[in-house]
Amino acid sequence: MSDDVLPRRPPSVIIAILAVTLALVAVASLGIGRYDIPFARVIEILWAPISPPDVPVTPTEANVVFTVRMPRILLALLAGAGLALSGATMQGVFRNPLVGPQVMGVSSGAAFGGVLAILFSFPRYGLLGSAFIFGLSALVLVYALNGIVARRNILALVLAGVVVTGFFGALVSLVQYLADTEDKLPAMVFWLLGSFATANWEKFLLIAAPVVICSLLLLGLRWRINLLSIGDEDARALGVNVEPLRWLILILVSCIVSAQVAVSGAIGWVGLVVPHMARMLVGPDHRVMMPASLMTGALYLLIIDTVARTATATEIPLGILTALIGTPVFALVLKQTQRGARGF
Repeated sequence: MSDDVLPRRPPSVIIAILAVTLALVAVASLGIGRYDIPFARVIEILWAPISPPDVPVTPTEANVVFTVRMPRILLALLAGAGLALSGATMQGVFRNPLVGPQVMGVSSGAAFGGVLAILFSFPRYGLLGSAFIFGLSALVLVYALNGIVARRNILALVLAGVVVTGFFGALVSLVQYLADTEDKLPAMVFWLLGSFATANWEKFLLIAAPVVICSLLLLGLRWRINLLSIGDEDARALGVNVEPLRWLILILVSCIVSAQVAVSGAIGWVGLVVPHMARMLVGPDHRVMMPASLMTGALYLLIIDTVARTATATEIPLGILTALIGTPVFALVLKQTQRGARGF
């Protein structure tokens, strides 16, 4: 995106609009499903613990809102926000609009860690740890390959990501081949497609701590990410210790992506597509673009999840929908980049 295409409204106004829209869509989603609940009634149900409504809340309504839908919606919000923020961060750190958790191999590495944990029947926290270790390993491999081949070439990073993604994809296939076809393999296939169908409060608490803590740390570093996005030499001249900062950021990103993969499987393209949407809304300054990416990602994945669970009689895996939307957008971004568009 070129610098002359700047938003007409102040970024603070756009971020406020995103926040209000996100809250409204989240409340509306609580009422959408096979058991429909009107928007006004959802508000009454949410407010009931503080001020009971004139029409008492039935046990069915309370169960649908608080037990079935709320943990799923909160999980979608956290996953979308974390993936989008991770993508925006990586694009700034590597000064490349074509990178994201999936393109850089983090998602495939974490997916391999996840299927390995399923194969050996690790507990849920073991799955999270395995996904984190292999997600970070994939990112380290990409960074190492890019440094060996052509560190200053922006497409070399993408090519390194493709290589590492293919490698971990092959390892995932190998684990599936070795898995028990009656028990382990179906669980792996369903998990790899990505879904919030099994969402509950335990899974929400599992993802909440790493995503919230790491996201807050990344937002606190966003002005330093601005400096990294202008180049290592310039950043050093301004007093930034580049390598330790970059590794800290990569660890935080890996932690967010691994937590998401551990609870809902591999969900691709969110971290690649959403930052470009945010950049179109508020511009390339990471001080406002990263918060905008966080809220846009939460809204984006919440809408997709709502469509996935209501569009057909059987739930559509999230990975399918995000890929159907993300791949053509990625192609457009690649075409724009090849024409020399500048967004950093």
